[in-house]
Amino acid sequence: MAALPLRALTLRQLQFFSVLVEEGQFGRAARRLAITQPALSNAIKQMEKLLGAELLTRSTHRLELTPVGAEVLARTDFLVNTFEVALRDIESTVQRGRAYVRIGVIPSASARVAAAASEFLQGGHREVELSWRDAPSNALLAELRSGQIDMAVAAITEPPGGLTCIDLFRDPLVLVVRRDHPLAAAGDATWEAIGKERLVLFESGSMPALGNPARAQFAQGPQPYRVSYSETLYALVRGGQALGLMPRLYTSSLRDPELAVVPLLKPRVERRVVLAYLPGPMRNVVAQELIAFLRERLPQAGEATVRRVSGKGVRTRR
Repeated sequence: MAALPLRALTLRQLQFFSVLVEEGQFGRAARRLAITQPALSNAIKQMEKLLGAELLTRSTHRLELTPVGAEVLARTDFLVNTFEVALRDIESTVQRGRAYVRIGVIPSASARVAAAASEFLQGGHREVELSWRDAPSNALLAELRSGQIDMAVAAITEPPGGLTCIDLFRDPLVLVVRRDHPLAAAGDATWEAIGKERLVLFESGSMPALGNPARAQFAQGPQPYRVSYSETLYALVRGGQALGLMPRLYTSSLRDPELAVVPLLKPRVERRVVLAYLPGPMRNVVAQELIAFLRERLPQAGEATVRRVSGKGVRTRR
């Protein structure tokens, strides 16, 4: 059982601490909380007294978390986020008769996840309010740990600590090339076949961990371009400035007569797409049911269609 002083902590104090760290300054945090600066300062001091540890180091211009403060903040954010979501869940249930579930998804998998969620709703779960969050995998996993979302479909290269992860499918890297490029006519490519050509790839997400080692081993061309959005990647490929290197899921909606998607082999480099959630009891029964549904449905969706090019034109395979 927790010591009695610690049990005297209030949710309001935790909310004050979370907002103060986010704002980085007592004055701004007090205005946002609609309280006086001395009241905020006293609340933080009371927290530190109850915890028996200093949470912040204070200076004239900024606040910094102590090591203990950083650990307390992670748990504080989880409690505050969970409380706020629980209130919204209660409001949604009471006022609309609906459960409230928050889903995180990487953009490249959004089509599959949205289609599966629609099947779930049509299968007898119409009284559900879904909230969607699309972001890179590292952001989704951080929000999952802090209680901001209930589940996430994310791409990983290593198992993330503190989360339950269910493998859904593998998503290999492919090349996006101009349709008149020799690799397009070949139908597939090896890393060695890239030769001295420049690549363009995403600067964040799973691409650095996936593409950089293989490129360093097999491709000796100039340093690749690094971009944030697929539109920019396609534009550079279309202009003949680079070959695009990206996960195959991103190409499932590509409909460009100037570009072709080429499987990249030897080695076949893949990212793991997983369904992740916090271990332990779920916030509501519907969230549990949706996780179970996605766990079964998403692997059955099949791999994204890959466009291959032969001498007779474009053909597809699964």
